[in-house]
Amino acid sequence: MKPAPFDYVRPGSLAEACGLLAADEDARVIAGGQTLVPMLAMRLARPTKLVDVLRLPELSGIREDNGSLVIGATTRQAMALNSPLIRTSVPLLALALPWVGHPPTRNRGTVGGSIANADPSAEIPLVAVTLGAEIEAATPDGPVSTPADDFFIGPMLTTIGIGECLSAVRFPVWTHKRIGVGFHEISARSSDFAFVSAAAQIAVDEDGRCLEAALGIGGVGDRPLKLDVSSLLGTRLDKKTLADAIAVAAVDLDATDDLHASADYRRRVAVTLCTRALEDARDRANGKEALGVAR
Repeated sequence: MKPAPFDYVRPGSLAEACGLLAADEDARVIAGGQTLVPMLAMRLARPTKLVDVLRLPELSGIREDNGSLVIGATTRQAMALNSPLIRTSVPLLALALPWVGHPPTRNRGTVGGSIANADPSAEIPLVAVTLGAEIEAATPDGPVSTPADDFFIGPMLTTIGIGECLSAVRFPVWTHKRIGVGFHEISARSSDFAFVSAAAQIAVDEDGRCLEAALGIGGVGDRPLKLDVSSLLGTRLDKKTLADAIAVAAVDLDATDDLHASADYRRRVAVTLCTRALEDARDRANGKEALGVAR
């Protein structure tokens, strides 16, 4: 099947792109096109106009800024995967990126595209929610910033409005000396959409006591979720402490029931993967290389 007819525009600035989007509520942004192009081909999406923002210089690149790592919306996923800055400043994102699609799709797909698509099982949105990233967007009234936990409101649904264009993702950089990360997911095949995924980042002091902890799950509900594991602070993160924290955090977990997996299955697997992710993060923070799945 071929796409329905549409106009194609390549704006010269971000302001022009927002103007084009504001003038036509059926216009869509395109950059990497790894999700949108197949939807066009199947006529699941029928935009009147495609606004190509890929070559806008203000939307690309990776930089440090005031205690954060800022990744431009059109930055290729492959570039992010190979970035030394991301490996040192946002190690959890570096650990999750090999799970994103396949090498050919990462070569074309963008970081902002994954965020804007808001698939509940996508890895980049999960890391953004887990670490409390800020999603930055350009609007006709100026730039706005939204916490990732508020940005995603449902499957393929975000707070981006008409005339607005996602511009960057701002990840907080932890400054602790001893930081460990863990990431696990399960899917039908390698690089398929995850049925369940879990991401964790932990900082410990010289005695192995927890200074900061973040845990999130994806694929379980209609958007990625950050779980409250504040009870881990000050503990040595032993097996029972981790199990108790996860049990409390996941007690009222709202899971999706579909043809891929039942809600009960997702809840059970979420607990298992959360445990593995936290254990990996703890072990890495304490200088022990955790066992994991190589991608």
